[in-house]
Amino acid sequence: MIVNREKEMDLLKAAVRDDYSHFIAVYGRRRIGKTFLVREAFGYRFTFQHAGLSKGGLKEQLFGFEASIMNAGGVPSADPKNWLEAFEDLKELIRESKEERKVIFIDELSWMDTQNSDLMTALENFWNGWASARRDVILIICSSATSWMLEKVIHNKGGLYNRLTEKIRLDTFTLGECEKFLQEEGMKLNRDQILQFYMVFGGVPFYWTFIEKGSSIPRNIDRILFEENAPLKDEFDHLYASIFRKPRTYIDIISTLSRKKAGMTREELIAESGIPNSGDLSKKLDELESCGFIKTYTSYGKKKKATVYQLIDFFTLFYYQFIEAGTTDERFWSDQINTPRVNTWQGLAFERVALRHVQQIKNRLGIAGINTEVNSWYASPDKETGMPGAQIDLLIVRKDQVINLCEIKYSSSEYRVTGEDDGKLRRKVEVFRQRTKTRYAVFPTLITTYGLVDNSYALNFQSVITMDDLFG
Repeated sequence: MIVNREKEMDLLKAAVRDDYSHFIAVYGRRRIGKTFLVREAFGYRFTFQHAGLSKGGLKEQLFGFEASIMNAGGVPSADPKNWLEAFEDLKELIRESKEERKVIFIDELSWMDTQNSDLMTALENFWNGWASARRDVILIICSSATSWMLEKVIHNKGGLYNRLTEKIRLDTFTLGECEKFLQEEGMKLNRDQILQFYMVFGGVPFYWTFIEKGSSIPRNIDRILFEENAPLKDEFDHLYASIFRKPRTYIDIISTLSRKKAGMTREELIAESGIPNSGDLSKKLDELESCGFIKTYTSYGKKKKATVYQLIDFFTLFYYQFIEAGTTDERFWSDQINTPRVNTWQGLAFERVALRHVQQIKNRLGIAGINTEVNSWYASPDKETGMPGAQIDLLIVRKDQVINLCEIKYSSSEYRVTGEDDGKLRRKVEVFRQRTKTRYAVFPTLITTYGLVDNSYALNFQSVITMDDLFG
């Protein structure tokens, strides 16, 4: 059952009804539902379908491709030497097909692009020199390696430049979309329970299929991650190895960023990780961002060279907090509830939830139609003036000359603003004003789970965003 992918489904089905050939790229991180979407859209009926091998050189990849040719009723070559020959076999299969629309689905294309192979040349030749001249071919390619897809296909500067007829990027679900998914599956979870699961797994649809009816969220997390035969016990290793052929450096970057919630500048990352400063590091950072594991931001009012890299993937954050060190306790998560360690993590994870739902926050503030920039901001203490440092996780800078300075606070009940909290907020606003020299109005805005306890300090927040608003 497809949920929350209606636009993508309509686009794919429209290609079937058209009278021309289509070249469609579907991409997004591992476990996001690319393969499922394509199969559902075409009713699991393909003239040809193939998935690249996660491991194997050119010989193994060609063997697998030719085996798929045979499975589709074609005549494979006995010993193809390159991809150009293999795609000739695909052409012949299409010529012989009696189907009105020839739907060709090649999954995990990036795995087929082994070192020194001619895959991209063959793909270019297949589409430009043959398929695009017909009116009955629908070619769909998929890859979990988002960075590869962007570089080799979508932003291709060679023969495939501007050749795609459709591009479909699948993003993770929002809280509201996860709620809808669970409802369609007959799951009756309240919003707090959905939030708890989201803070561990984010909005990756595949992970949500493991929720077991009748079990609490802590029990589900134990069963999915910590029991002896837990289905996602080794997910971290598989996640990065499936996207990056040599994942070690990527993991080193991720591991380093996991130590500082506000993120790191490039210089801090190099110093902490020991990774050399090079163009290769730049490429790997770009790849991690395109795959949705990290985000970059330039602190408000600072120059681009002050770019900060921040880890935002929910599962990766959870892994470094609770899984990396290892445990033999099959009730690990159930036993951790309400401990200081979990309370600290909940605050961090809820910040990431808010950052993922900026559009919902804007809707609640009534500024959905106003142009905005979304920033974070930090400042180190100024030794010369004695002015303290400050960190702001979310700034919404509006074209109507207002800045929503957002405080993000996780709480298991209504949040009580104390005199100490109020003092910290006022100092933060003052430091921000003085250090940035902004002339915009600054509106303190609270993002929390259940709203505010009504006291005199609560009035200092111009707006309050609750968990229910994030589901909007």
